[in-house]
Amino acid sequence: MVHVIGLPAFSDNYIWMIQDADNPRVVLVDPGDAAPALAALAHRNLELAAILITHHHGDHTGGITKLRGHYQVPVYGPAREAIAQVTHPVVDGDILHLGEAGLSFEVMDVPGHTRGHVAYWGHGSLFCGDTLFTAGCGRLFEGTPEQMYDSLRKISRLDPATRVYCAHEYTQDNIRFAKVVEPLNAALLERERNTDVRRQRDEPTVPSTLALELQTNPFLRCEESVVIAAAQAYAGHPLKPGADVFAVVRHWKDTLD
Repeated sequence: MVHVIGLPAFSDNYIWMIQDADNPRVVLVDPGDAAPALAALAHRNLELAAILITHHHGDHTGGITKLRGHYQVPVYGPAREAIAQVTHPVVDGDILHLGEAGLSFEVMDVPGHTRGHVAYWGHGSLFCGDTLFTAGCGRLFEGTPEQMYDSLRKISRLDPATRVYCAHEYTQDNIRFAKVVEPLNAALLERERNTDVRRQRDEPTVPSTLALELQTNPFLRCEESVVIAAAQAYAGHPLKPGADVFAVVRHWKDTLD
């Protein structure tokens, strides 16, 4: 059985540590800070086998150099981004067999937040960086609305039971905006109650499941009539379902952040 351990970093980041059963060799995803990763490895008596990087932003890559000073391991990352520490560039459809860790992942191109952003899917889990968030999605720093919409549609076609491991604890803020779009969404209101309880206990709200995101995340619901109506009301003119609605909803959230 695969275990995924969330290592808090900075104010709201998660570094994901992936372990297959009792294998002492593990994989890290997006170690923006080496300190919590090194501490967790030492505390659990584990060894690092590989690093997976989703995109080039410093809060996802900043710990690589120090980690590789302790462990000479391969670093997998997007071929379409310039990340100096990446030793193994990856592209859409690549299958990574991380033998020492007993893990394997398929690479998915999911541009939008950045031009070359990738995600890693395997073992019933998706490590999606800043593309899909819990109840939200990443800002469009480099990509287009059409790119991000297509990326989210690609993710939405995965098994609904897929566990979604994004890189930030943004759920409460994202739910506040989702309620602006869909104030009567019963699943969303229930999610808000559950999320508030967990945060009051200082518990993480990540991972989510794709099924829950499909019910409550407005950025995955841009072909739903209620989301289309809300986006048209905000824009003040008719919109085509899909990418046009997504672009308006993303701009709408940007104006409130």
